[in-house]
Amino acid sequence: MARRRLARKRERIPDPVFNSELISRFICRMMTDGKKNASEKIFYDSLKIIEEKTKKKGLDIFEQAFEKVRPVLEVRSRRVGGATYQVPVEVRPERRDTLAMRWIITYARERNEKTMAGKLAAELIDASNENGEAIKKKNDIFKMAESNKAFAHYKW
Repeated sequence: MARRRLARKRERIPDPVFNSELISRFICRMMTDGKKNASEKIFYDSLKIIEEKTKKKGLDIFEQAFEKVRPVLEVRSRRVGGATYQVPVEVRPERRDTLAMRWIITYARERNEKTMAGKLAAELIDASNENGEAIKKKNDIFKMAESNKAFAHYKW
């Protein structure tokens, strides 16, 4: 915890194509080795692939997938009297977005398609259809939170 003051939130520049701050954050999150142009190309190519496969707008599929992957509950470890409890807590809105981005990108990278654009497109299509690894991760965390509901009174 900061002792002096809270860190200020920086304003993000929205992406040039869709003018969306969420897409800008997603592209920055996907970036490796500072190669933002490569990351942008991968993202926009994946939207084109989505449009070819589903005959729907790529942006709509992306937003739908992103909304379905956002977690509502998670568990946090809390130590009480020598025992550690998994306490279910609601997820803050910023953290919801961060977790959803992390899961989509991580599980897209693990897929077997040839290009990263193809991998990302496949993961987004699966997530919008409520299957795929990112959705599975969200459901696993939700189940863990539900099963530990008895420890909810240890919330802080």
